[in-house]
Formats: sequence, C-alpha cells, structure tokens
Amino acid sequence: MSVVVANPSASDDYFHFFGLEQRFNLDLPALDQAYLAIQKEVHPDRHARGSDTEQRLAMQMATFANTALQTLKNPIQRGLYLCQLHGVDAKLETNTAMPPAFLMKQMEWRESLDEKAEDLPSLEVLMVEVEQVKQATFAELTQALDAAKNYARAAELLRGLLFIDRFAIELDDAISALV
Repeated sequence: MSVVVANPSASDDYFHFFGLEQRFNLDLPALDQAYLAIQKEVHPDRHARGSDTEQRLAMQMATFANTALQTLKNPIQRGLYLCQLHGVDAKLETNTAMPPAFLMKQMEWRESLDEKAEDLPSLEVLMVEVEQVKQATFAELTQALDAAKNYARAAELLRGLLFIDRFAIELDDAISALV
C-alpha cells in the first residue's frame, strides 16, 4: 500500500495542500472536508503494514495536515500566514506600533475594565463594544487580504486584532468572575 497523497514540498502552501483558494474568507466546511480526506489516507493504521518509509511519510503527512489545519482554522493565524506567503512579516515581536486612535481606544477599554471590575452590566456592555470592533476589524481585514491584496495593511490590522483578542479574554475572565 502506498501513500496516495503527494509529499508536501517546500513550495506547497497550506491552501494548495488542501486544494483551497488562498483567501482570508475561507470556506471552513471545505477545509474540514479536505482535512478529513487527507487524514483518512495518511492515518497510521492504514500504513501499519507498510514499509518504514511509507509509515514515516504517512506520519509526516498527518503532522503537516494537522499544522496546516490549525493555522487555517484560526482567523488571526490564517491572516498572518497569508501575509507571510506574500512576503510580509507582521513582526509581532518587534513592531507594536499602532495608530493613535487605536491606542486611545485600548486605554479607554482598560480604564473601563479597571473602574467597572465589579459592575457586571457595564462589563457586558463593554464586551458588546469590543466584539463590534473585532467584527469590524475582521471585515476590514477581509477587504485588505481578499480584495485589495494589501498585505502591509493586513499585518497592521492583525497586530491590532491580537491586542483586541487579549483584551477580550481579560474582559471575559472578569465577567466570568462575577457570574
């Protein structure tokens, strides 16, 4: 028995690996379906009686498929990956520069969280606002990646989304502590 799926080469990207178009606005059910089809082919049980090479190749393919799936399923990771594919490094570790309006909004949210840490209705209102900003940023990110192909702008938006995501987690924890 030989492995049906071709070995991913360095030139293959995760989208190509799953037979999907390189898009931020991804068809997630199609991604899941492609992943399951590949996993069915490379599952170690299918290759238990194969040669060592076939078993090793199947394991490599399964690992690659898992990594690709996790990257493409997470919208922020998918966006960063698209930027990377087009030569734009978001420089998450070193570039924390944000537009002044965004920084002001972040400071406002933090103050609200600190001041209203015991006020559940206020925290819930803040969560609605944070989610609205997050959804608006995702819409802008979709435009930047899929329509404009503006990967530098997308990288900036993704850095902002990471801030928003972290704050949303803190806010959710504060709300959970009160419920």
